[in-house]
Amino acid sequence: MESSIIYSLDIIFGLSIAILYLCHRLHVPIVVGFLFTGMLLGPHGYGLIDAVEEVEVLAEIGIVLLLFTIGVELSLKDLWGIKRAVLIGGSIQVLLTIVVVYLISYWMGYGYGESVFIGFLFSLSSTAIVLKLLQKRGELHAPHGRLSLAILLFQDVIVVPMILITPFLAGVSGNGEPALIPIIAKGIGLVILVIASAKWIIPNVLYQITKTRDSELFFLSIIVVCLSVAWLTYSMGLSLALGAFLAGLIISESEYSHQAMSNLIPFRDIFMSFFFISIGMLLDIDHFFGNPVLFILVAVGVLLLKSVIAGLASYLLGFPLRTAIIGGLALAQVGEFSFVLSTFGLEYGILDQNVYQLFLVVSILTMAVTSSVMSISPRVADRVVNLPIPPRLKCGFHPGAMEAVISKQTHLEDHLIIAGFGFNGHTVAKAATVAGIPYIILDTNPETVRKEQLKGELVYYGDSSQKGVLEHADIKSARVLVVCISDPAGTRRTISLARKMNPNVHIIARTQYLQEMEPLYALGANEVIPEEYETSIEIFVRLMKRYMIPKDEIDRLVAEIRSDGYEMFRTLSGTMNIYDMEVDIPDMNITNVRVRSSSFVVGKTLAQLELRKKYGVTILAIRRNSEIISNPDPDIFLTSHDVVVLMGAPEMISKVDPLFSGGSIE
Repeated sequence: MESSIIYSLDIIFGLSIAILYLCHRLHVPIVVGFLFTGMLLGPHGYGLIDAVEEVEVLAEIGIVLLLFTIGVELSLKDLWGIKRAVLIGGSIQVLLTIVVVYLISYWMGYGYGESVFIGFLFSLSSTAIVLKLLQKRGELHAPHGRLSLAILLFQDVIVVPMILITPFLAGVSGNGEPALIPIIAKGIGLVILVIASAKWIIPNVLYQITKTRDSELFFLSIIVVCLSVAWLTYSMGLSLALGAFLAGLIISESEYSHQAMSNLIPFRDIFMSFFFISIGMLLDIDHFFGNPVLFILVAVGVLLLKSVIAGLASYLLGFPLRTAIIGGLALAQVGEFSFVLSTFGLEYGILDQNVYQLFLVVSILTMAVTSSVMSISPRVADRVVNLPIPPRLKCGFHPGAMEAVISKQTHLEDHLIIAGFGFNGHTVAKAATVAGIPYIILDTNPETVRKEQLKGELVYYGDSSQKGVLEHADIKSARVLVVCISDPAGTRRTISLARKMNPNVHIIARTQYLQEMEPLYALGANEVIPEEYETSIEIFVRLMKRYMIPKDEIDRLVAEIRSDGYEMFRTLSGTMNIYDMEVDIPDMNITNVRVRSSSFVVGKTLAQLELRKKYGVTILAIRRNSEIISNPDPDIFLTSHDVVVLMGAPEMISKVDPLFSGGSIE
């Protein structure tokens, strides 16, 4: 037995490495790689694994750990910030999908319970795949990224009630009497247990554990909490997965949740790989090759159906048509939790093998094409939006917001247009207010628009990549357009459209990545600010200040970095050597200036200048070539190119600065 399981694990991990490397090269999700690994290893493939039952046990542990970490990650405070999108958008997407799939399945002759359960399976999308792709594409904070996240969060939570309802569906499909009252009673009891444990029991226990500062003891305590609650729910006739989720909720309300997650993630990932591999083992590839056209057509139908329903949910929340289409296509695949749920369907006899095989093949196909679908989604959205659709429909199902864009005329001239009202948009608006620059803000989040309008901001709902929206923002008479959109495709479309509508407008665009700079310049942007390198510049400036590099030299270097497209950072070029500087005077209000050849102070001693007497400014040190002169003598002469370290009040230092840079004594 021992040699069999070790041999099986060695085969599993060895083949997984090869297949996952290939998936990485082909940009295929790793979940598909694990499923394909199981398909090759299983009885329907090459039959290389003998310890199938042991692998299934490890897979069940993976399900428990997955549900536990979902519970730990579920922060009710974080969900509250996007509660409308989570509750309304998620509910619409899940319920509509279940209803539509139920009607189709029931029409095809499946029973009530089976039809509802099939609706459950296809209503869920892949959190792991979608969020990873959004993060990789830099779109997690884009409007469609936030929408996708909200709906995926709802799906991750709703899968637990689905698991709880599954035995009831099995009773209905088998014409048995479902025991509703015991289920409700157990549910109430579990809720009370979770609240009591989360508020009083577990935090106090974990506090005593953490006082020992023993990481092994803490980790074992977390595992015991997870397994204990899971066993308790199982002994009550409920699922292990539900108990694990509730245990995670208990931990999530304590201050120890982050440490618990960091300890569990490696184990969760390992055991979850066994789960997907075990699912792949059940896949009979002969079913696919028996009628590949049917499976491909069903997969395409699922992609279209889910993208339309998810897009409709986003559209009904008030987001523009373009955002709804991109978000809908991102959620078109079947998710990993559907595989978790399908195992319960098999356990309770809701699914037969034919339906299960159809589900497996279709799910894998939809997952495999997710990356490609998300890549083409902006182009698909642009093509749809360019169709002769009424502007009111393009703006989204949000009457008050639509009126703000369609009917409201701003009649501004020589003004600033801010596209996107996130952190950067807020900062630009504040700067414009201080400078007295008239501005108008466009944003696609109806909640943000409503909230900021109540504060008196001139902000309107609208997608800046739409011609009608820019027209009503008076783009033709605007002086500057600042694009602060988190959606790269939306940024490109906004710049291109704005340049065509107003050749003279000055366009400043923010982008997250350096590779976006050249395309944006080509589309008509006057200035492109890449966030990743501007952050590096700020760090660079503060580093130079710490090493007493003169301010004028820092400014020169920053200008040089920006002028060559950040080439210095990209190639690590540059000749300045600062490591010979040993001056470090912390906790003082100091600065440093370079003595210019035309400066008044050249050839004068410190005593002659009388800086401390006249201005209250003290010269702490002088750097002359590579030499540091600390606490310089009053009789020392200043020479051209000296770097002088000054200490004093900021306003006094600003007064003496012209003396060193070429000014004269007043």
